[in-house]
Amino acid sequence: MVQGKFDIIHGWAAMKPGLKVEPWSYEPRPIGPHDVEIEIMHCGICGTDLHSIKADWEGVNYPVIVGHEIVGRVVTKGENVTRLVENDIVGVGGQIYSCQHDDCSECNRGLDSYCSKAVYAFNTKYPDGGRSQGGYASAIRVDANYAFKIPDAIANGYLEYAPPLMCAGVTTFAPMIRKGVKKGDKVGIVGIGGLGHLAIQFAHALGTEVYAFSHSQNKKQQCLNLGASYFINTSDEENLKSVHHKLNYLFVTSSSESNQYNKYMSWMDFGGTIVLLALPAGKMSFAPAEFVYSGIAVTGSLMGGIDVLQKTLDFAAKHNIRPIIERFPMEKINEALLHVDSGKVRYRAVLDNPVTEN
Repeated sequence: MVQGKFDIIHGWAAMKPGLKVEPWSYEPRPIGPHDVEIEIMHCGICGTDLHSIKADWEGVNYPVIVGHEIVGRVVTKGENVTRLVENDIVGVGGQIYSCQHDDCSECNRGLDSYCSKAVYAFNTKYPDGGRSQGGYASAIRVDANYAFKIPDAIANGYLEYAPPLMCAGVTTFAPMIRKGVKKGDKVGIVGIGGLGHLAIQFAHALGTEVYAFSHSQNKKQQCLNLGASYFINTSDEENLKSVHHKLNYLFVTSSSESNQYNKYMSWMDFGGTIVLLALPAGKMSFAPAEFVYSGIAVTGSLMGGIDVLQKTLDFAAKHNIRPIIERFPMEKINEALLHVDSGKVRYRAVLDNPVTEN
């Protein structure tokens, strides 16, 4: 068995429900033949992290180290790992293991995000009973299939921009690829935040006509700068009339309770698709006739699997797609969490670990 560099991993854990983390250490599971150990350089803060430490969702086991937008250096690799070598700069997203068995329908179809044995970056049990801990830490051990090489165009000088691509980036780009979004399509983006500002850039780079929807008029110029063709103020009913039956695709990145899905239906062209990328509070209700007479489909998308994550990074590097970030040293993590929770961050927060990047 390969000996790792980090016998003990030091991190920042939530010890109980609430918006506070504190120093905590744990002994990581052994490095398996298909695993890599990564020294963490940067980790993004995602809304999922906040929901987890605050116990907004059920099933959180404390202490828990969250964080699933991870970028770092490979320091140890299992004996069967051939794709990666020590000192490779890699990114890790929300998933760190799937079974990859020949008889797994999900893994075989490139839908490993839905594998019944999937292990996520934190608060999930491995098949052997070990529990995953996330990226607000000095290191992490993951299945090498889920460590993706950061392209040189990003790694050389722009590495701090990579973490949000590992979750927010792939969450928006994966369904665009899977749904066949193409040049000339009319694509709407609802919610101009951590996901939405990246979705605009990806959709623009694909050659689409991008409609950015927000109730915040002060985001108009930034949306246009990011590649939006049009900015639609959702508080202006006259403005909304301009998109009646207009869109081929609508990507909903906001989880606000005020989302009005029936209104979204009216923006769609016949045969259009609404893709949910966030989890809205409460239930949605639609009349079946709305689907039958319009041909509109409503679907969801969970992260992105092995097949699309490297594509996301490579596409972002090729088209100079970068998140807008605010950086915090890891020791100021509680300050960063409060800032993100306040809704004031523009648009993703990234934590920096005190390690050398070259």
